[in-house]
Amino acid sequence: MTDLIRDNAESMYRQIATQLRDEIAAGSYDPSGRLPSEAEVGARFAVSRVTVRLALELLEQERLIERRKGKGTFIVGRQLRHPLDTLRSFHESLRRQGLNASMRLLSATTIRTPAGSAASLGQYCLRIRRLHLVDGEAVAVGCSLVPARLAAHDWRAAEHQPIYAILEEITGKAVRRADIELRAQQASARDCRELGVAPGQALLIMARTSFFTDGTCADSSIFSIRPERYSFVLSHRFLPDLERKPDAIRGDGQAKQ
Repeated sequence: MTDLIRDNAESMYRQIATQLRDEIAAGSYDPSGRLPSEAEVGARFAVSRVTVRLALELLEQERLIERRKGKGTFIVGRQLRHPLDTLRSFHESLRRQGLNASMRLLSATTIRTPAGSAASLGQYCLRIRRLHLVDGEAVAVGCSLVPARLAAHDWRAAEHQPIYAILEEITGKAVRRADIELRAQQASARDCRELGVAPGQALLIMARTSFFTDGTCADSSIFSIRPERYSFVLSHRFLPDLERKPDAIRGDGQAKQ
């Protein structure tokens, strides 16, 4: 239990709001931005739910938090992050942030490989469409083209398994490289239905082509992502002149002529 000065109800809810505000600023909460439930906050401070709601209303007025019906209370502006300097599946990237990430299979269909796709996929390929969710809320739709021989796999049973793991399990080959392109695109009618967004909303699009160690295509995927809670991050490391140009300096420390 966290101690409060219990002079009056107004003093208590303002103290709770101050404590929560300080913890939000310090990054003390879950990576998803979700705060403890009203009951948990009430138990922590030994106050009624009415007092907790007054504190949360104050933070909501300050636009620090938002309350989503049936889902909980979240810090405003907290985004999910996808590192671009690490080869990792979309689902695994969410899980690594400590999020309650899940997937739902939408379809698995064998189709003729579209023009412009990697030739090593063959004349036919398997198209997998999956919905990515965090705390039960849709955040992205992934559409992946993979080798046709994966059609025999039970995709319904493996709907929560990252696609890279499935590819390695079935083919015996590891994914070693991926080319990624980012852009913005207006949501299609199907995107709107599946992601629950307004018609015409702009989405983040991540187009990814992955390759096995032997250079053949592992998957060609497009992720349509709700942008308000998702960001891509690329980290660079500065290389000093000595590291960038190792043969520009002789062993005696003098520059070569």
